[in-house]
Amino acid sequence: MPVQKRLVLSTASVMVLLCFTFVSVHPTSVAHRERVKKEEIVPQIISHVQDQNVNLEEDELKTIAEMVYDESIKCGVDYRLVLAIMKVESNFKQNAVSEQGARGLLQVKPSLAKYIAPDAGVKWRGDKTLDEPDKNIKIGVHFFSKLVEDFDKNITMALHAYHVGPTRLRTILTEKRSHRNAI
Repeated sequence: MPVQKRLVLSTASVMVLLCFTFVSVHPTSVAHRERVKKEEIVPQIISHVQDQNVNLEEDELKTIAEMVYDESIKCGVDYRLVLAIMKVESNFKQNAVSEQGARGLLQVKPSLAKYIAPDAGVKWRGDKTLDEPDKNIKIGVHFFSKLVEDFDKNITMALHAYHVGPTRLRTILTEKRSHRNAI
């Protein structure tokens, strides 16, 4: 499948999942989210993840939900978007490892994570660091927030970059512009 088509399909998948997440996890407005306390949102996150038929112990689920909430607030990323990315990237499987070596809930590559970890407040102890859900979430959400900044707050482009890598996305965009200019 051509790279552009995969990119469009990946983004479409994330956007569809994000729409379902907005519907199934309340409240829907960012302003309202800021007024609602953590104690109200964390149970909603837990309920949403449980609805995905995830096989996690209660304490693991609570830890993940709290970390998603805390890191989303810290990095300025909507927790529902983090959940949508998690769904697409790992289907909420904390031990997921891709063919490319990306690991954990947010499918972060170790080669990238070791550079992001210090900025995310994570002590890097090798690839297995990404197998710890709290560290994976910290690194993944921090990375996504940087992509949002790098792509001028364009969430769609940040999602593309998260999925295929920012360098690869920039290459695709440059090639696309070059092709248009040649026509």
